[in-house]
Amino acid sequence: MALQVGIVGLPNVGKSTLFNALTSAKAEAANYPFCTIDPNVGVVMVPDPRMDQITSFIQPKSVIPTAMEFVDIAGIVKGASQGEGLGNQFLSHIRQTDAIVHVVRCFDDPNIIHVAGSVDPLRDMEIINTELMLADLDSVEKKLKRVEKAAKSTTDKKLKMEFEVTQKLYEALSKGLPARSVTLDELEEPFRKDLHLLTSKPVLYACNVSDTDFSAGGNEWVTDVQKRAQEEGNKSLMICSAMEAEISQLDKAEQKEFLASMGAEEPALHRLIREAYQLLGLQTYFTAGEKEVRAWTIRAGTKAPQAAGVIHTDFEKGFIRAETYHCKDLFQYKSEAAVKEAGKYRVEGKEYVVQDGDILFFRFNV
Repeated sequence: MALQVGIVGLPNVGKSTLFNALTSAKAEAANYPFCTIDPNVGVVMVPDPRMDQITSFIQPKSVIPTAMEFVDIAGIVKGASQGEGLGNQFLSHIRQTDAIVHVVRCFDDPNIIHVAGSVDPLRDMEIINTELMLADLDSVEKKLKRVEKAAKSTTDKKLKMEFEVTQKLYEALSKGLPARSVTLDELEEPFRKDLHLLTSKPVLYACNVSDTDFSAGGNEWVTDVQKRAQEEGNKSLMICSAMEAEISQLDKAEQKEFLASMGAEEPALHRLIREAYQLLGLQTYFTAGEKEVRAWTIRAGTKAPQAAGVIHTDFEKGFIRAETYHCKDLFQYKSEAAVKEAGKYRVEGKEYVVQDGDILFFRFNV
């Protein structure tokens, strides 16, 4: 499941530094706009403490966590929707992603240029969000012109519905509302998805602060961003990209020592990755045995046959049943045999909705 999260923001807010920390890559990070032109893509392991707990009881030969892709997209400036600063090229990169991490500068540093001349997170958020909406409005307006005439001269219900959905989206965007604010039913939703609108994607605001403010628990700028994100129905978190980049270069022992000195149990990046994972509506199930413990990614609400299909299409085609128990049962009873003795080991059929943290064994016949 190659799902991507795009990292966006104004130039010089810490996007590439954050990307480097996430992937331990070496994307260029420089103190001038547009030092990133081509998007950098990195595969990131999703940290899940349950994996360590499972392996402590099952002790496999190999452990394979689940992963997701992050894309570092060059800085967007005011006028990007009209092509300013190579804007159209950058916006096309975002269209290919499934969710957005919007990095907002919440630190002041005279040595790092701000493209707008001053630090103002709410203004910066507005610039990015406006450019995304203007780009969407242009796309939807063009689509509306194409489908309106055809919809009025046909009895095709599908075409009429496409026109109605496009019209709803156009009206919302014209009022300065994001595409995600439009409520659509199950039949209508595919038409919005087909448009690949920038403002239909879920957003996580990453407040990039100095190490001092991170240790202090934030600042007024962070509070402002958190409040705005809540009003929009989006999520936010605080991070210090520079510090996370340093932590990512340390070995495990050094990381543990450094985090302990900061009074933290894990890097803030781990929370960002998990938040982005959840932003996409994803969850994890496990397969566990002496050969391998592996995490698998599915969308919330996935039924057993489709979850099996993530491993191999034959598993879904020939699905018979799923034998399952929750990882919490393993943590409580210490072994699969004890889980069975406690009556927690179940057999489920085709209608079973897989739960986050399930440990599954599939029976199939092809």
